[in-house]
Amino acid sequence: MQYKEKVKGRDITPDEILTLPVDIIVPAALENVITRDNAYQIKANIILEMANGPTTVEADAILNANNKIIIPDILANAGGVAVSYFEWYQNIHDEKWSKEDVFAKLETKMIKAVNAVYETAQSHNVSLRDAAYLVAVKRLNTTWKKTHPRE
Repeated sequence: MQYKEKVKGRDITPDEILTLPVDIIVPAALENVITRDNAYQIKANIILEMANGPTTVEADAILNANNKIIIPDILANAGGVAVSYFEWYQNIHDEKWSKEDVFAKLETKMIKAVNAVYETAQSHNVSLRDAAYLVAVKRLNTTWKKTHPRE
């Protein structure tokens, strides 16, 4: 309590934290915390979604209309998913990679993913979320065509 008084701090509510005058907010715990009820009050220009589904569809539209940059959860969380895959791969192949190897592989994958999403967003004039969906659908289509050539 004494430090809060020294720095002239104050308690804030969980709802208030999303609307502080900051550059970036990082909803990282709960889904559906950014809604149509609070999206207009968000002052941050960048929303880095680290929770799964922290932004509702309605809020996403509001934020995009207000030129906010939303780094979608499916891109922001891709690093954890990729490392889980690396772990699985090592286990089934009885391999053990060094931390440096994992980081190098992760960096390569993430740079490729970010570039693909960003370039798609730019070329199709869509949000990063829509671009991530487009990249995913394109990859699924490519894989489907390879595995089902006659369909």
